Amino acid sequence: MSTIAVIGTLDSKGLEHAFVAAEIRKRGHEVLLIDLGTGGDPVVTPDITRYEVAAAAGLDLQPLLDRHDRGECVVAMSQAAPVLLEKLARVAKIHGVISLGGGGGTALATAAMRALPLGFPKLMVSTLASGNTAHYLGTKDIAMMPAIVDVAGLNRVSRMVFTRAAAAICAMVEAPLETGESKPIIAASMFGNTTECIDHAKQVLEEAGYEVLVFHATGTGGKAMEDLIASGMVSGVLDVTTTEWADELVGGTLSAGPTRLDAAAKAGIPAVIAPGCLDMVNFGARETVPAKFNDRQFYIHNPQVTLMRTNAEECAQLGKILAEKAKTYTAPVTVMIPAKAISIISAEGQAFHDPDADKALFDAIHQHCTAPIITLTETINSPIFAKAAAKQLLRNIELAGKL
Repeated sequence: MSTIAVIGTLDSKGLEHAFVAAEIRKRGHEVLLIDLGTGGDPVVTPDITRYEVAAAAGLDLQPLLDRHDRGECVVAMSQAAPVLLEKLARVAKIHGVISLGGGGGTALATAAMRALPLGFPKLMVSTLASGNTAHYLGTKDIAMMPAIVDVAGLNRVSRMVFTRAAAAICAMVEAPLETGESKPIIAASMFGNTTECIDHAKQVLEEAGYEVLVFHATGTGGKAMEDLIASGMVSGVLDVTTTEWADELVGGTLSAGPTRLDAAAKAGIPAVIAPGCLDMVNFGARETVPAKFNDRQFYIHNPQVTLMRTNAEECAQLGKILAEKAKTYTAPVTVMIPAKAISIISAEGQAFHDPDADKALFDAIHQHCTAPIITLTETINSPIFAKAAAKQLLRNIELAGKL
């Protein structure tokens, strides 16, 4: 029998969480009702009290409550709840988690859910589920369900939503996982402008017995790939689409943050790195591009996405960043340069063809990089370059096994 954690602020949302708990029990599952509240007394009796939640992270909650600083209490609980949930999941005391909330409850519960591994069933019923949920989800597979009405009592609509939510988390817990063959994993980064490269490389790697997990380099995708690499599940990294660094440096919309490229270095994972799509910075619709860039070169990818060409100065900085990151790798790493084009639209005759900017990028890599560099007179999507990158990664993995 599986146990599902129902977590939330049981002082203000206790009746709603108790309703969901009862619906889960009707479906044959055990429930662990966990109080994350820091206001008044809980209106229902929890299985794990707020004091026990805080204690899981070594915190004494009572002095915080005595100061009546709501913000301080919520911060403490948002730090403690992830520790507790991760511990319960690790020892198989819980097999799924669900919560209900508005702004505060959603922030608190999803912070705890983000501590749980990929594949662990997580469901957040939220009044904010129809908006921008990126900061609640992070890089984790949290399912969000619109509450429709406020989580403020039980009525005809909320009972319907909460009942369906209870059924959903039960179904998630009950669903058998078909993971397929157990093959070693390679993480690969891709963009629309490097899809052909990954398609060719993937074939080589799969023929060698690897499963290739492809991450779209959209900021969140890069962060998710870094998280997977850090987990130790990955045998190698084909990081040919490092474009998120252009957004980080210049101020585009798809930055993965300053730690992009760090996970493989810290985890000691063999890698191949390429400057794929460092010719472009991503923005939204053309009218959303900051005015300071008005004299720059643009490419309208679609009505919602505007690409801006990186200039020679920016490319020199990006080349240095790539080289400095590669320096930190402890496992075998190779930087591979496609000298004829780093994206589809940087090839000769295309919109972003800029030999001076490319030269600044490549020169900076050579100047600052201590890792081996392989330059091929090919475009990044050339089958020759793609297969060479895949084979080099296989050599690096083999070499790492001999170290």
